Amino acid sequence: MRFFEDLAVGDTYEFGDYEVTEAEILEFAEQYDPQWFHTDPERAESESMYGGVIASGWHTTAMTMRLLVDGFLSDSAALGAKGVDELRWWNPVYPGDTLTIENEVLETTVETDDRGLAEIRTTTYAERNSGTIEKVCSFVGLVMFVRRDSA
Repeated sequence: MRFFEDLAVGDTYEFGDYEVTEAEILEFAEQYDPQWFHTDPERAESESMYGGVIASGWHTTAMTMRLLVDGFLSDSAALGAKGVDELRWWNPVYPGDTLTIENEVLETTVETDDRGLAEIRTTTYAERNSGTIEKVCSFVGLVMFVRRDSA
C-alpha cells in the first residue's frame, strides 16, 4: 500500500500496456465526442489531416486513467483528486497503438494531519505499429493520499 509518505519528489513509475482498438475508438466517440474524424474511418482516411480515424482526446485521457488506476492508484491510499492541470494532447492515438504511462512526483504538500496532496505528472506514450513511440497525452494530477500515521 502506497501512502503519502511513500511519495518523494522526483520519483517516477512506469507501467501499463493498453492496446487501442478501432471498435473502442468508434464506440467512445459515438457516445461522447461524435466528430467525424473519430467516428467515420473512411472519411477520416480520405479527408482528415490524421490519415485515418483517431481516438478522441477525452478517450485518450480515459484510457490513461484506466492505466493509472490499474498500475498505481489501486495499490495506494489515494482519496481522489482535486483536479487536473496542464492537460495536453500531443499527438493522436490510432487503432493498434499500445499505450503506456509514466508518473513523476512533482511536489508533495501536507494538507491536514491525515491527508497530503501530491502533484503528479502523468505522461501517456503510444507505441505505433511501426515500433515508434510518441508522447500522446500529459497532465498534472492533484491527488490526495492518506498519511501513514493516520491510517
